[in-house]
Amino acid sequence: MADISFEEAIKKLEKIVMGLETGEVNLESSLAKYEEGIALARICQKKLETAKKKVEILIKSKDGTISMEPFEPEEYEKKRPKKKQDEKDSLF
Repeated sequence: MADISFEEAIKKLEKIVMGLETGEVNLESSLAKYEEGIALARICQKKLETAKKKVEILIKSKDGTISMEPFEPEEYEKKRPKKKQDEKDSLF
């Protein structure tokens, strides 16, 4: 089951959750589906962690050179230019 795509795993997991929520299956089937759901959730988590490690952003320096750096959300927020008060999103 580990070779399943993230999208397929999510679809199967959603189907299992919907089936369990109906309560129309017996206890043994519910437990088997629950175990399958846990395995699918772990696969999804692993695939997300792998994808996160692959995410990179391009950084353009002042001298015009471009380099690739690992994406670190906290560091990105520190480096990102701040919006001025009048540029901030507003409803009006």
